[in-house]
Amino acid sequence: MRTLFSRFHPTHSRFRLISMVHSKPQPASNSKVLVFGAGNFGSCLASHLGDSQHEVYMWAREEKIVKHFNLLHRNPVYLTDHSFPLNITAVGPQMPHRNLINSVDVLLFAIPTQFLRATLQTLRPSLDIDNLPLLIFVNKGIEVDTNALTLEIIADTCGAEIAKAATFISGPSFAKEIVERQPTSVSVASFTETEADKAAALFHQPHFRCYTGVDPIGIELSGALKNVYAIASGMSDGLGFQNNTRAMIITRGLSEMTCIGSAYGASPLTFLGLAGVGDLFLTCSSSNSRNYTVGYRLGKGEKLDAIIETLGSIAEGVPTTKGVKKIIDELGVQAPIASSVYDVLFSGKDTRAAVRELMELPPSRELELPPTAGEPARRLLAKLGLDTEQLNHLKHSNT
Repeated sequence: MRTLFSRFHPTHSRFRLISMVHSKPQPASNSKVLVFGAGNFGSCLASHLGDSQHEVYMWAREEKIVKHFNLLHRNPVYLTDHSFPLNITAVGPQMPHRNLINSVDVLLFAIPTQFLRATLQTLRPSLDIDNLPLLIFVNKGIEVDTNALTLEIIADTCGAEIAKAATFISGPSFAKEIVERQPTSVSVASFTETEADKAAALFHQPHFRCYTGVDPIGIELSGALKNVYAIASGMSDGLGFQNNTRAMIITRGLSEMTCIGSAYGASPLTFLGLAGVGDLFLTCSSSNSRNYTVGYRLGKGEKLDAIIETLGSIAEGVPTTKGVKKIIDELGVQAPIASSVYDVLFSGKDTRAAVRELMELPPSRELELPPTAGEPARRLLAKLGLDTEQLNHLKHSNT
């Protein structure tokens, strides 16, 4: 079976022709970067870029974080034991002035998906499309009210041309280990391959390796879906199940992710990469994962509202599960683990009952991709001005 992305193969160099918008040329070194978000991951990426000798500004919503950081070069809420490089300046809580926005080489968005639309709506009047910074997004999730991926949120708020030039980073990358310079690798993807190359060059260090691609839809779905299965894995551990069960959840979770992504229109190969199986394995196997922790505490009998109130940070997998349920229902995809997580989170199903029902399902084929694929991706590509006729023309224009 061929998906939308296998028919118009994204790894071919001719795919570079899709977007006419590119970011401003970056300096060979010492780029000027504005990071939106001073949470766990935004802070760690700001530290990584500052440590790489870039000039970094980090926007925070809370004034106390801005003042504390600029005084002591420490984040009072996240990565509290880490001393940040001196070439990072905190800004906020007001939106950065357009002069700063247009002076930077890179805008990096590390804010939760549910808050991204409002931020981009506020930011858009300050963006100069003829002098556009490199746009990098590291959030992982699906917008609850619209069921939109970040690509669609960008298109709705900033326009199709900017969305086509946007770059996405995802992969197995716990913040604490990044700031400790532990070897880490991530996937970097954009419809515009030159933009992905720029983002990879910006982040690439001996301890931080980047692999590029041009399937941002697959990268986005991978980052969103793996959080749902991390909740399932945490639930299993919280119930007292051990290695066999965790291995089953990870493997069957990967199968469900690939099936959902293929039906959506992403390349199934993307789910075999760092953003797919790599991040899935990490988040399903560690108590450092917020989503795993939510599942673990559910397995121990706690209520979701109490968990969210005391978690201390946002677990994207909780709202994302609502979006994933809508997607699998729309596509008619069989994803029993994801459906069971939804039932536990939002329908009051007991965790043990959910596990029992999963195990009592009748035997089925282990690996099977959906017979049809691509309608949600086609709709999104059409919004970006990339309908299948244009893609087909691009495919043959250089032959």
